[in-house]
Amino acid sequence: MKLFAAALALSAAFILPAQAQFALDSRFTDADGDLMADVPTEAAELVDPDTLIFTYTPVEDPAVYADVWQGFMDHLAEATGKDVEFFPVQSNAAQLEAMRAGRLHIAGFNTGGNPIAVACAGFRPFAMMAANDGSFGYEMEIIVPADSEAQEIEDLRDGEIAFTQETSNSGFKAPSAILSTEFDMVANEDFTPVFSGSHDTSILGVANGDYPAAAIANSVMTRMIEREVVSPDQIRSIYQSATFPTTGYGTVYNLTPELQEQIRDAFFSFEWEGSALAEEFSASGEEQFIEISFQEDWEVIRQIDEATGVSYSCQ
Repeated sequence: MKLFAAALALSAAFILPAQAQFALDSRFTDADGDLMADVPTEAAELVDPDTLIFTYTPVEDPAVYADVWQGFMDHLAEATGKDVEFFPVQSNAAQLEAMRAGRLHIAGFNTGGNPIAVACAGFRPFAMMAANDGSFGYEMEIIVPADSEAQEIEDLRDGEIAFTQETSNSGFKAPSAILSTEFDMVANEDFTPVFSGSHDTSILGVANGDYPAAAIANSVMTRMIEREVVSPDQIRSIYQSATFPTTGYGTVYNLTPELQEQIRDAFFSFEWEGSALAEEFSASGEEQFIEISFQEDWEVIRQIDEATGVSYSCQ
C-alpha cells in the first residue's frame, strides 16, 4: 500500500535521501528485510502470556479511551482465549519502555513513535484505521486562537510555538522540518518551542489562549470538536501539511506466531458498526482497520526523522 501522493510530494520537497538511516537495535534480526524484528524461531524465546496488555497512543485522558476500546478488547479476548487489559499511558516514552520491558503486548503507537518502537522495542505494526473506501491519514496543522493577529506562519517568528512530544510526527518532527525548510525558521533562534505533552493539551491550550500557536494532528482536533471538548470558533488554522499515515497497531515481536496471527485476525474481523470505536473515530473519517506495510507506508516518516536528526539509539 502506498502513501497518498501528497505525502510523497512532501518528502520530495524536503530534498531528502531516498531512504532514511533506519536500523533495528542489535538484539533484533531482520532476515526478510521488512525493516521489522523477526519473530524468534526458538521456542524458548517466545512468550504466550495468559493476560494480554493493550494500549492506545497517549492522550490527555486515557480513561476515556479505555471505555472506547472496551468492545474491541472483548472481541480480542474472544479471538485469542486470553484476558485483555487496557494499559493507560501518559507519554510515548512510557509506552515504548513498557514494550521494551515485556509489559506491553499489543499497542497503537502514534505516527512519529512507530519507527522508534519498531527499532527499539520490537514492535511489528500491521494495521491502521481507514475510511470505508480504504483511504487513510491525517494532516499536521499549525493552529492559533481564533482572535490571534497571526494570519500566516511568518507572523509566528520571534514568538512561542507549542509542540507535543519529541517523538510525535505531527506534534514535533514534521512541523520542525517544515518550519526549517519552507520558512527558514529554526527553534530557539526564530521562535521559542514549548512542549505540552499531548495533542489534546496543545489544542486545549490554543483554544483557551494559553498557547499563541501549536502544531497538532487535525484528526485529534476533529474528534475533540465532535465531543464538544473545544469549539471550532475558538481555533483557526494557518497551515496544513500533506497527508501522513495515522496510528499504527501491532504486536511485540516475540509473541508466539499463533498468538500474533490470532491478534491480527481480531483486528480485521472486528465489527465496527454500532461500536464505541465507530462513534469515536468516525468523526475523523475512520471506519475500519486495514493492512499496512511499515516498510512502505512509513517511508516518508523515516525520511522526516532523517531530516530532523532523529537517532534510533535504544539506550
